Amino acid sequence: MDAMEAAKIAQGALEDKLGQDIRVLDLRGLSNIADCFVIASGNNVNHLRGMADEIVRKLTLEDVKLHHSEGYSGATWILLDYGNLLIHLFNKEQRDFYGLDHVWSDAKDVK
Repeated sequence: MDAMEAAKIAQGALEDKLGQDIRVLDLRGLSNIADCFVIASGNNVNHLRGMADEIVRKLTLEDVKLHHSEGYSGATWILLDYGNLLIHLFNKEQRDFYGLDHVWSDAKDVK
């Protein structure tokens, strides 16, 4: 499964868990870090962890392997690394502070 297909599954998981301001960004041709970012916000620690858990659950069902994750214990910014797909889950304050939406403003939004 390619990064864009996995991103759509992650997007669906986030919608199921009422993630906020969900964006799927196509980074192909802009970065060698990844092909795709998914960025979303949650209301609190439990909400962010629930979103992360649902993404991991749904992608695991599709045999998409999580390479690495960070931030789960603090849950202000959770990173799920699937290789060519990076998923960033933020609380609102951290999302504003780090400004990934602005940093990657040249990326195309995937509908």
